[in-house]
Amino acid sequence: MLLTILGCSGSLPGPNGPASGYLVEADGYRIALELGNGVLASLHAHCDPFSLDALLFSHLHPDHCADFTTFTVMRRYHTDPPHDTTRFRLPVHGPAEAPRRFARAYAENDEELTTADLSDVYEFHAFTAEPFRIGPFEITTARVDHPGEAYGFRIATEGASLAYTGDSGPCAALRSLACGVDVLLSEATWTHADDRPPGTHLSGVQAGELAAAAGVGKLLLTHVAPWTDAEAVLAEARSRFDGPVELVRRGQGHTVGARAVRVIGGHGT
Repeated sequence: MLLTILGCSGSLPGPNGPASGYLVEADGYRIALELGNGVLASLHAHCDPFSLDALLFSHLHPDHCADFTTFTVMRRYHTDPPHDTTRFRLPVHGPAEAPRRFARAYAENDEELTTADLSDVYEFHAFTAEPFRIGPFEITTARVDHPGEAYGFRIATEGASLAYTGDSGPCAALRSLACGVDVLLSEATWTHADDRPPGTHLSGVQAGELAAAAGVGKLLLTHVAPWTDAEAVLAEARSRFDGPVELVRRGQGHTVGARAVRVIGGHGT
């Protein structure tokens, strides 16, 4: 399994840093997790966006889905697409509100909203309690502690496993999703010393504690807010988890499997 960091800035884009977006590949299949502000540009730089097999959204805050609107323009109006996007409607998995939320974001006025229906180029699926498959990936979701309908993911192939927290405060669902995975991709928006509301996001301390409790192979920290000291977050996580811990960078590729992770490239934050 290959995990590529398309964007990792928390809550909003940072300097030269797109918001949340990740690409997961295995056996010729590609799925994108999130399309936050600026992520579509990163996706273009890495691969043809038409080559995606599915899109997954943990929740519907703009820093995780803002680029869906421009992605829709490409799927509807590209003059020379590699395939008919109305015959291959891209599967989009997310919260139940996603089709209506994306239609509201796409429609330019109230009149257009009455007829806006993006199902011409997408096939929408609301998350349920049951795992589902996309090619070689078995995907398990669980509700997490964040405002609105929000989920974390466990993505597994025959030889690799990845857990992604989405945005969440500490909760039992995160530990269940992360239990024994090769890699935990965990948000860590702020330091433990910051004046934080309860729940909502993880600190570096809490991300490290989650990794230790779940017995993961490696902890990757993401979604650090632009105003947060990323090195302090990293130090916090390392103080709670004895395994390898790393701050992700835009453009990095992480080969995941059998508890081995190889880092490829990367630049910026």
